[in-house]
Amino acid sequence: MPRQDLAASLDFGVESALLIPPARDTSRALFAPLHYEPNYGYPLLVWLHGPGSDERQLMRIMPVVSMRNYVAVAPRGLPVAAGGGKETWGWSQSVEHVREAEQRIFECIEDAEQRFHVSPNRLFLAGVDCGGTMAFRVAMSHPARFAGVLSLGGCFPQGQKPFGQWTEARRLAVFLAAGRDSDEYPADKACDDLRLLHSAGMSVITFRQYASLQQYSCRREVAPQVLGDVDRWIIEQITSPVDSGVSSGRRSSCPSD
Repeated sequence: MPRQDLAASLDFGVESALLIPPARDTSRALFAPLHYEPNYGYPLLVWLHGPGSDERQLMRIMPVVSMRNYVAVAPRGLPVAAGGGKETWGWSQSVEHVREAEQRIFECIEDAEQRFHVSPNRLFLAGVDCGGTMAFRVAMSHPARFAGVLSLGGCFPQGQKPFGQWTEARRLAVFLAAGRDSDEYPADKACDDLRLLHSAGMSVITFRQYASLQQYSCRREVAPQVLGDVDRWIIEQITSPVDSGVSSGRRSSCPSD
């Protein structure tokens, strides 16, 4: 079905910025912007949820990020071990999980591109915690597919040659965020990752340090201030791309003690 016909058939959903049912299964969530314009090529935000959450986190973050600016899609994570012998959804860095994550991410992108008018040069891959680490992994492995990568409290991946596409990956814009008192991603680890990205010659690196990446009322939800900065940063990359250097911001160097 052509995109224009699809938009007409989903009249209420598109006009109301709803999550649209996926075409083939229920393991992904797809967000349509408010007052969708089929002749405009939208940026696509691909969201990788954190541990203990699932693809429905997209429903909670997009009203805070923006109701109008993006088409957005989120795949469900893979089964990972949790406490007490239970399993939850997340993203591990095993070879099998990385391969499966790549497949899920690119299937999500294909679904979004078939159903909406998405600009192929405006794809942004973002994630929180282990989702941020996986976002780094996939974007660095396929840099030609993405305009930027955003990791909110997720460390840079180790092993499996994350700089295997180093020449092409240097053009990726990077947004890295950390919580000041985080146990999962402490300041010294964020500082190490920032130095690594600098030494690799990444063209655009934005680092933000917050008191906390999560809402105090619900530890699994990303703080509104962080999501607002995500929106502003992506729009900045689209409207005023920077050729080189580290962009200014709340913090653009290693956090001090």
